[in-house]
Amino acid sequence: MENKGQELKRKIGRRGWRIVWRLLLLAVILSVLSLIICDHMVKQSSKGRVYTDLEEVPYRKVGLLLGTSPYTDRGTPNLYYARRIEAAARLYAAGKVSYLLVSGDNHRKGYNEPEEMRKSLVAAGVPGSAIYLDYAGFRTFDSMVRAKKVFGQDSLIVISQNWHNERAIYLAKTQDVDAIAYCAEDVMYRHVYLKNHLREKLARVKAVTDVVFGKQPKFLGEPVEIP
Repeated sequence: MENKGQELKRKIGRRGWRIVWRLLLLAVILSVLSLIICDHMVKQSSKGRVYTDLEEVPYRKVGLLLGTSPYTDRGTPNLYYARRIEAAARLYAAGKVSYLLVSGDNHRKGYNEPEEMRKSLVAAGVPGSAIYLDYAGFRTFDSMVRAKKVFGQDSLIVISQNWHNERAIYLAKTQDVDAIAYCAEDVMYRHVYLKNHLREKLARVKAVTDVVFGKQPKFLGEPVEIP
C-alpha cells in the first residue's frame, strides 16, 4: 500500500509539473504575440505620417515636443533630450509651426521637464512667447490626451525620436487628433539603443491596453488657449 501511495504521488507530481510548464509556455506565447500585434498596430497607424526631411514637413500651427530629462541616470547629458530640442528649434525656425507645446513630467519638487525644455528652446532661438508648457505630460498617453482636451489641438506635429513618434501618432488617432511627426536624430550607442527599443516594445503594449480599457490621464484641468 505504501509503495502504491508513493507511486500515486509521483504521478500527480509529474502531471502537476507538466501543467505548470504548459501554462508557462502559453504565457510566453501570448506575451510574444502581444508584442508583435501591438507593434504592428502602432507601425500601421503611423504609416506615411512620420517625416525625417524638414523640407517635406507640412505646416501645422502647433508642434508637440515630448519631454524627457536633460540628464541620464548617471548625471551625464541626455542626447535624446538635446536632439529633441534641436529638432523642435529647426521646425520653428523653418516656419513649420507657429507655437511649441512642451509636454513633460513635473511630478516632484525639483524636477521640471517642461521648464528645462523651455529654457533650452529659448537658448536655441525660439521666442518664449511661442512656447506653451504642459506640466502634466507624465506619459505620452497623457500628453496626447491633454493636447486635445486641455490645449484644444486637433491637428499638430509631434517631435521626438522615430520610435516614440510612431506610438504618439497611434495614441493621437485614438483621440481624433490629426497628428504627423518630425523625427529628432536617434541615439545609436548600442547599449542605449537596445535598451530603449526593448522598452518601447513594452510601451506599445501598454499604449494599446490603455486605449482598449479606456485609461484616463492623471490630470486634465482648465482649458488653455493657444492663439
